[in-house]
Amino acid sequence: MTQPPPPPPEYPEPTGRPHEPQAAQVPPQYPGPHPQQAAPQTPPGAQPFIPPQFPHTPQYPPPHAQQTAPQAPPPQPHVPPQYPQAPQYPSTPQAPQYPQASQYPTAPQYPQGATAPQPPHPQAAAPPAPPAPDSPLHPHHISTDRGRVHIAGQQRRTDATAFGNLLLHLPNFLCSLVVVALISLPLGGFGVLVVLAWLASGALVFHRPTESALARHLLRLRYPTPQERAKIEPVWREVTARAGVEGRNYELWVEDSDSLNAVAAAGHIVGVTRFAMNQLPNGELAAVMAHELGHHVGGHAWSGLLGYWYALPGRIAWRVLRAVTAFMFRVSRVFSCFGVLFFGLFVGGIALATISTLYGLPLLILAMPYALAAVGRRSELRADQHAAALGFAPMLAAVLEKLHHQEQQQVAALTAANGGAPVTETPVSTLLSSHPDYHTRLHHLQPYLQPTR
Repeated sequence: MTQPPPPPPEYPEPTGRPHEPQAAQVPPQYPGPHPQQAAPQTPPGAQPFIPPQFPHTPQYPPPHAQQTAPQAPPPQPHVPPQYPQAPQYPSTPQAPQYPQASQYPTAPQYPQGATAPQPPHPQAAAPPAPPAPDSPLHPHHISTDRGRVHIAGQQRRTDATAFGNLLLHLPNFLCSLVVVALISLPLGGFGVLVVLAWLASGALVFHRPTESALARHLLRLRYPTPQERAKIEPVWREVTARAGVEGRNYELWVEDSDSLNAVAAAGHIVGVTRFAMNQLPNGELAAVMAHELGHHVGGHAWSGLLGYWYALPGRIAWRVLRAVTAFMFRVSRVFSCFGVLFFGLFVGGIALATISTLYGLPLLILAMPYALAAVGRRSELRADQHAAALGFAPMLAAVLEKLHHQEQQQVAALTAANGGAPVTETPVSTLLSSHPDYHTRLHHLQPYLQPTR
């Protein structure tokens, strides 16, 4: 006899509906295994009933856990972060203004693709390089752009030093005249022509081809190249314009030397060294040229060359006489002391006869080198004053300082070559010097270096 199937599970009826506000909300009761009620048996051949799966109820901590745990702060409302407002720039692009930087009314504009120059670091800033000699920023640079030039009526004059130079060469001239006359005696009637030709030869000092020959062979000068001429001619024009002298009456020459020097020769030659032309600013080069122009304008150049020319026969005769005397003295030493005594008496008798015949003029020849050196030093001071009067006093003082430094280097080289022993200048060499010392020349320039009130 078959057993009847078990009754279906009973579900509790809801006590109320969701739309009824007065009904209490009672959670539904779900079937589950009860410890006092046996599980329903499934008949053979039937599928077992599987209860529906529901999500688990969230587990909350016990009451005592909520009391011990720290209370979390209440959540704050979300506030979006506040960012600084972007700087407002005008329509034209300008650099932002920073408090550390220098304030400018507007930022400098640079071309497209170029970067603004960065200021050097104060510690890494290098000292500014000195301006080049030809740079317009050099303190001794002068402008050579001159328009109309006023030419003075008197181009040359003969000052006291030129007259003194001619007078001091008079004894040498007379000795040379005696030598030329003695040489022309064997020629008979042609001897007078020889003497006259020698007297007229002094005019060759002002002859341009003869001047060029003297400059090339005696002074070792040469013509300037086109590049050198383009460099020194504007400076020369500025110098002659200030002096009111026609610059085309003179010729510019160059000496291949690494020393600071210049020369005024004959009547129309002005020569400068390669060092002075390339290493000096144009203002200092103009001061050097103005100094040489002072020799020409004052008559120092032609008077000195004319005196040297007329004294040349006497100089040649004096050198020959010294050579013959030295040879005879060596020969006399072979005959012991008697030969030397005889030679001394012979030379002394000739000298006494010559001095008495020429009224003591040969004695003046012994003093001529010292007197001519004194006149030469005076002419150098006159030439310095001429350059300073043209406005080149500061430039000339700088040139004198460089010359003084160059002399000190030469003295140091001589001292080193002498084994460390100092080389002192003797009083005789000082008296025979044709140029004043540095301190004397600078002292005479002081009236032109003082500022005008």
